[in-house]
Amino acid sequence: MDKFHQSPNVTVGEVNLKVKDLQNTVSFYETVIGLKVLERTAERTVLTADGVTALLSLEQPKDIIPLAGRYSGLYHFALLLPKRADLAVFLRHLIQSGYRFGAADHYVSEAIYITDPEGNGIEIYRDRPSSEWKWENGFVEMATVELDAEGILKESSEPWNGLSAGTIMGHIHLHVGDLKQTEQFYNDVLGFKTVSYYPQAAFVSTGGYHHHIAINTWKGAGVPTPPQNMVGLNWYTIVFPDETARQKVISQLEQFGASVKKESEGYMTSDPAGNQIRLVLGSKGA
Repeated sequence: MDKFHQSPNVTVGEVNLKVKDLQNTVSFYETVIGLKVLERTAERTVLTADGVTALLSLEQPKDIIPLAGRYSGLYHFALLLPKRADLAVFLRHLIQSGYRFGAADHYVSEAIYITDPEGNGIEIYRDRPSSEWKWENGFVEMATVELDAEGILKESSEPWNGLSAGTIMGHIHLHVGDLKQTEQFYNDVLGFKTVSYYPQAAFVSTGGYHHHIAINTWKGAGVPTPPQNMVGLNWYTIVFPDETARQKVISQLEQFGASVKKESEGYMTSDPAGNQIRLVLGSKGA
């Protein structure tokens, strides 16, 4: 695992989505994305790349309604592949499968974008070596330019066999209603640092990564929190290296006036846009 996704950095871990058709969605994540089932019940399935770490969990609540309208919530979650060769194998598989996708080079990374059958966004990407990232005045240079698909495909002719076991949750990108307020929350309360801006978007990280979390108002400033029974993001985890780091943030959340609820799996809170966050320690969802 790269240095940006391990202690002492605070990172993003498991993402939990609400879906309308659990069986169909699990099948998509197995066959198109290449994740494996870690745990399965009638209402919930946990997916993994390495057979140990939960990366994505899917739940089918009762009376769920499809994703629609302009709300805060998930723009995409992003699975980070260890090498460019892994991206080559995935890209070739995707082309052969005929599933629709988008692609972009962001200078710091090369990315493929897919939407699952329920409308949830997914990014599959590889990072360029951090020595190649360009920084100026504390900000990293990022853009959206055409992906060199031919160059990527030349990196490997290995057959597709699912996602590499070294795949991790690289970052999460969220729709919010108030960019400044939410950015302040992630920085001043949760301890991240803004490292890049894009029109109506901010990118925050720890440890000098290009972003562990991104937020945008591309669905419109002031968008409300979605109905609780709508398809989409249920919660995602922020992973702390130790209890001291987590308790510091919990105390900052309480000072800020945010609700913090203790649960068996950690502590639950939410950002100003209503995106629910589970605060966990490294061994869970890292």
